[in-house]
Amino acid sequence: MNSVTYPGVSVIMPVLNEFNHLQAAVRAALAQDYPGEIELIVAVGPSKDGTEELVHQIALAERRVKSIVNPSGRTATALNLAVDNSHFDYIVRIDGHSEIEPSYISRAVAILRERERDGVVNVGGLMAAEGTTFFERTVARAMRSPLGVGSSRFHVGGEAGESDTVYLGVFKKSALVAIGGFDQRFTRAQDWELNHRLRLNGGKVWFDPTLKVTYRPRSNFRSLAKQYFEYGRWRRVVSRQHLGTVNFRYLAAPFAVAVNSLSLVLGLTNSFVFFAPVALYLALMILGGMVIGKSWGERFLLPMVMATMHHSWGFGFLTSPKRLLLQGRMKSNG
Repeated sequence: MNSVTYPGVSVIMPVLNEFNHLQAAVRAALAQDYPGEIELIVAVGPSKDGTEELVHQIALAERRVKSIVNPSGRTATALNLAVDNSHFDYIVRIDGHSEIEPSYISRAVAILRERERDGVVNVGGLMAAEGTTFFERTVARAMRSPLGVGSSRFHVGGEAGESDTVYLGVFKKSALVAIGGFDQRFTRAQDWELNHRLRLNGGKVWFDPTLKVTYRPRSNFRSLAKQYFEYGRWRRVVSRQHLGTVNFRYLAAPFAVAVNSLSLVLGLTNSFVFFAPVALYLALMILGGMVIGKSWGERFLLPMVMATMHHSWGFGFLTSPKRLLLQGRMKSNG
């Protein structure tokens, strides 16, 4: 079979302070079994951990890697810059802390080309969270459970089919260009927002569980809480921007925060009976940890990890200011 059978692929990677995981991510992207041509475009933001120098060294050593500067450091801006500098019609998005399997691009491009006639413009699969430390492995366990992150198929798996969103994604470049690319006002949730606009424009998003991307979770409670707080506040922005896009899964964490907070206040100021809701929540987390955990250490830590994820996400959602999108516009233009 000739090269025409295998269209060229542009892999785009936004990076900022990714020194620890970057080499593994790049190595995985370049070690694909895909017969067609592959280019890797790394859009690097101003980092504090030596990432910029590492990207420069990688680009000098590997002709398939192209480094471009992303002065703002914002993910959506980096992705648009990378798409603008890409040469091929198929775009594979990966992150600096994720690793794709050797057959990922071959399988994804084959699925996308097969489904194009049905209007599919983006395919993606599982966000396979795996940790290297005990804490990261425990977070990964929570991220792969419906009790930790809800029932999203890209977290917990499921049958292949249409989806509202997928993890990262493999796109038709023309579909990205048609909707103006990623919305640079969004600091988080830019994937969900993009997929929503792809669907509004008549395209379809396809989930396939055979596509797996290894994801490295946050390494401590502080960074985990910050991550999920930002997820929550920016998902609220999406719900304001695109009315009718919130379902029960997205409201579960804010509801838990509101009920547990009210339970604590009433329990402290009135009667111990009002502690019942928060006590029930804690009991469910402890029971869930016993079921999900694979060791006594995980079973002990999981309730705290899941509570951190739920309450950080919920608090971020509830406190998300209406001016956040305006602030994002100012940063993207700055």
